[in-house]
Amino acid sequence: MLKKVGAYALDFLRRADLILLLLCCAASIFGLIVISSATKTYDSGSFVAVQTGAFLLGIAVFVLFTVLDVDVLADKWAILYIFSAVLILLLRTPLGYEDDTGNRAWLRFFGIGIQPAEIVKVLFILVMAKHMSYLKEFKRLDSVISVGQLFVHFLLPTGLLIWASRDLGSALVYLFIFITMLFVSGLKVYWFLIGAAGIAAVMPIVWSKVLKQYQKDRILAPYIPDVVDPTGYGITWQPNQSKLALASGQLTGTGLGQGPQTQSSSLPAKHTDFIFAVIGEELGMIGCLICILLLMLILVRCIYIGIKSKNTMSLLVCTGVAASIFFQTFLNTGMCMGIAPVIGITLPFFSYGGSSTLALFAAMGMVSSVKYRAKPERFRRYSGGI
Repeated sequence: MLKKVGAYALDFLRRADLILLLLCCAASIFGLIVISSATKTYDSGSFVAVQTGAFLLGIAVFVLFTVLDVDVLADKWAILYIFSAVLILLLRTPLGYEDDTGNRAWLRFFGIGIQPAEIVKVLFILVMAKHMSYLKEFKRLDSVISVGQLFVHFLLPTGLLIWASRDLGSALVYLFIFITMLFVSGLKVYWFLIGAAGIAAVMPIVWSKVLKQYQKDRILAPYIPDVVDPTGYGITWQPNQSKLALASGQLTGTGLGQGPQTQSSSLPAKHTDFIFAVIGEELGMIGCLICILLLMLILVRCIYIGIKSKNTMSLLVCTGVAASIFFQTFLNTGMCMGIAPVIGITLPFFSYGGSSTLALFAAMGMVSSVKYRAKPERFRRYSGGI
């Protein structure tokens, strides 16, 4: 029995992507250290305990998704699609509740919070990759019918998420993942031009009829703060405090547990949305660069594994995961620097959140699975690069 377990363990270590796992662990441990410092002024132990538990469970999830065959899992697309829809719809039941941003983005089960958007995002990438690879290999990807199918596939879960939770931030992440995967799949450029024209045509209607005033203010605040919030104590308060924290850290930071903004509780959402500002204040520009470097290495590793697979499905899965990491990092750091709207996007691996941590490790496990189960040459229908 022990011999079999040892053989399986050695096989896993040989075939899985341990570089990716080590990078994810390094980012998560860095995040844990900063979360501990950020929550020092209140019950730090509970936050650290929850995040540590999510991190350790995340490693197990990484192993599980590595040994699973993503192609076989994606074949259950109908079940995954229905599961995603049900999970989002539960937000409209008494199990769903609003956070301090006004979004109904969380489910509560026996005191445990679950964020459906994070879990569904992983399934969205997997099923969308399956759909795109099928159309590319067996149909005509550029046909009106194929593009229409993909658009409906994107619109249903994303539209449902917006309706159920009012979470426009997560919807933007889904949109960026979708566009990136379309581009990598080889969709002709004219479809992107048509899509851009369609978005431009519908935006005035969305702006005037769909968006609430507070959502408009959030979008405009980074660019015309004096008009949107002339006092500086309204919607621009959060990014202003974040910028103060980043500026006070200078090159090397004030030291863990020593940040004036962080430890005085002047910095809002310091362990979630604005944790990058905590890094900047207490660990300085050097800490910020290390943080971004870790995330970029994870992103590059995902793309490398996808390209090396030379398989349409595998490449699209890796691309979707990389797109999510890139866009969330870009938006979150932009929020903290006051150059992007504050829309509740967390920093991957660094921000506090069990759902986010587990979903990230599941996504990385899917990427590792591409390396773990390299397809025979006869199944590699895609031979190009990005």
